[in-house]
Amino acid sequence: AMLSCAGERSSSVAAESNGEWDPERPETQKYWVQRYMLFNKYDEGIKMDQVGWFSVTPEVLARHIAERCRCDLIVDAFAGVGGNAIQFAFTCERVIAIDNDLERLRMARHNAAVYGVADRIEFIHADFMQAASRLRADVVFLSPPWGGPAYAGVQLFDLKTMMGGLDGERILRLSLDAAPNVGYYLPKNSDKEQVVALAAEA
Repeated sequence: AMLSCAGERSSSVAAESNGEWDPERPETQKYWVQRYMLFNKYDEGIKMDQVGWFSVTPEVLARHIAERCRCDLIVDAFAGVGGNAIQFAFTCERVIAIDNDLERLRMARHNAAVYGVADRIEFIHADFMQAASRLRADVVFLSPPWGGPAYAGVQLFDLKTMMGGLDGERILRLSLDAAPNVGYYLPKNSDKEQVVALAAEA
């Protein structure tokens, strides 16, 4: 289903019910300090929930990824609060942003509007794993959940078992059925041998 958003509510009660997160809480304090690295337009009304604070790609890196993924049609399979989708809208003709959390997708749409690119992105509320077989694009970009900040504490991040209940290998295979090119944003402690073997298989 395509996302359609009614008017935004502005009270703090509305923010609570929309899943927005107080970024100055201890759990997200280190991300709050880096807020302008995440979105340089943060003060212009950017919205994020707790997961968004942990998972949004820093803007300079999202911009670099967008340049590398330049194409006509790109699918951002795990769009979150929109950090990557926004940058793709500057380098690609069309962007499809998919997320299974409706409130997070609303935040992504709002954030895209802050950057003036909401009209270049189609926001779809869906589970990528279920929608993948119906998608066709030039590139599928993957930045699935890494299981929260705890991923950094393990020596080797396993794509198959450590993505918060998702199978990272299956995600790649589904993506390759939808597009000839896949960008996969992974933690730096990913099991390199696993990644190389998976890439060779692709």
